[in-house]
Amino acid sequence: MRIAPSVSCWFVLTLGSLAACDPPAPPAPGPTPTAASSQPASSGSAVAASGRPDGPAAAAKPKTSPALNWTKPEAWNKVDHPSRMRLATYRVEGEEGPAEMSVTRVGGGVAANITRWEGQFDGGPKAKTEEREVAGQKVTVVSIEGTYMGGMRPAMGLKPKPTENAALLAAIVHTEPAHFFKMTGPKTTVDAAREGFEELVRSFEAKP
Repeated sequence: MRIAPSVSCWFVLTLGSLAACDPPAPPAPGPTPTAASSQPASSGSAVAASGRPDGPAAAAKPKTSPALNWTKPEAWNKVDHPSRMRLATYRVEGEEGPAEMSVTRVGGGVAANITRWEGQFDGGPKAKTEEREVAGQKVTVVSIEGTYMGGMRPAMGLKPKPTENAALLAAIVHTEPAHFFKMTGPKTTVDAAREGFEELVRSFEAKP
């Protein structure tokens, strides 16, 4: 039996009779061509799908805010970074033990980070927040008090070391991504460092 070239089919021999399968479905039609956008790509802010700048399929780069300058209080000591994610780390001395100020610039959202900080205290006490504007930048000041459990996660196999009568004092500068200035330590040390903290916040200055 001759099979036309335009039909693709297979046969199974069963008890002397031939049974033919259904021919395969025709291929799905390709995407309908669309006209290229008449909007020109912004200079220096887009990359084409082909890898060349300013192409027809250009996509905008993520928007970023200026960097930030600040001046540390004279009484605070700058120490080595325990993490590559930090921009700076300061040690603040106190009678009941030192406090630590970490400076980072990460994403994740301001509200989400405040919620995470609340979870670092036993019972998740609600943070007190205050909105300010410094040098044209929105700043959120955050205060939390209680038993500090640390930033370690039990799922990572790291047991937190509770610190009673602890406090967190932080300033979040709403750049994109945000700058986080977070101080944690004994409440008496953090309270005594508030004057230096206010001095730090007043020194914020956006850097082009």
